[in-house]
Amino acid sequence: MYEEILITDVVAKEFNKPLPDWITVCPIKFNEKEFLFEKRIDKGEASVIILALERSNSTIIIDDFKGRALAKELGIKVTGTIGIIISAKNKKLIPSIKPILEKIKETNFYISKELENEAVELAEE
Repeated sequence: MYEEILITDVVAKEFNKPLPDWITVCPIKFNEKEFLFEKRIDKGEASVIILALERSNSTIIIDDFKGRALAKELGIKVTGTIGIIISAKNKKLIPSIKPILEKIKETNFYISKELENEAVELAEE
């Protein structure tokens, strides 16, 4: 679905597991933006926003509400986990989002009933 998937070294450390080969880790240099952003959002989200600002025409995948809001303020295109799943369904890469949503709900990832209903509607299921 994407030409390349980049994450920062900060996010890679937070993930704390081996990464698949199709993910590229891009370290960022500390700068004043990171310091200012970290006052509003998590360090991982801050690093991803900075990486997106360094690269033109980026879309970030972020689920954190505050991080999404800041990215949108800065003019960065944003999607989230549920948006990717809907897009995969609409591109016929997966047959249905419902089984995936059920698996996600078994984890610590919170999906409100409203978001789940909206996702199913957008996926035309």
